[in-house]
This record gives sequence, C-alpha cells and structure tokens, in this order.
Amino acid sequence: MAEKEVIRTDQAPAPFQGAPYNQAIRVRDLVFVAGQFGIEPESGELAGPTVRDQTGQIMRNLSAILAAAGTGLENLVKTTVFLTDLGDFEGMNEVYARYVGAAPPARSTIEIGALPSGAVVEIEAVAHV
Repeated sequence: MAEKEVIRTDQAPAPFQGAPYNQAIRVRDLVFVAGQFGIEPESGELAGPTVRDQTGQIMRNLSAILAAAGTGLENLVKTTVFLTDLGDFEGMNEVYARYVGAAPPARSTIEIGALPSGAVVEIEAVAHV
C-alpha cells in the first residue's frame, strides 16, 4: 500500500477554522487538493466579494499547494467547482480559463446552497506529479 504524504504550504490558507483536513494529500503520482476558497493566505480574508475575485485567488492557492507537492496547474486532471449561484458560471469560467491553459482538466460544476464566510465559489482538484 502506498503511503500518503501530507502537503502543506504557508503560501495558501490553512484548513478552514482549524477543521480536521489537510490542504492536500499526495499518494504516489496523484495529488488530491481539498476544496479551496478565495481566501488570501496573508490576511485570512476573502480576496473580494465577486466570483472573479475569489476564483483568481483560488487558482493562486491551488498553484501554491500543487507547487508544494512538486507539480503545477498544468498537471490538473480533474476539478470540481461549487458555486452558490450558477449565474456566476461565466465569471468563474473566464478567470478559471486563464489558469488552466489549452489542455484544461476534466471538470464538474455544481450549484450548492451556501459556502462558509460569504464565499461564492469553492474548487477542489486532483493533479498528477
């Protein structure tokens, strides 16, 4: 059985309110990144109120976590996007596309009832190393 490696970086927010999870777990050549909010690691606050503000910060957080695991956004294989309003899909998609390049990962997008602390978007990811 492969050992799991905890991935942790100060360049992305710590687990939300001390919850019992890690930023990411690496098993062999796969990295599973916990859902990220658009929280700035320096301030601990949302990057802004809009889906564009928050999506940009999420992608920067994902990039930092993946770098700590020895990989990057170009190696994303699957993401799941949670939106509190599917009306924000276009804005999220516009920003997201800037980060995933010409060969984006498989993706699911789901509307949910609410997210903590006024967040309007959350993204979780799987990447290969």
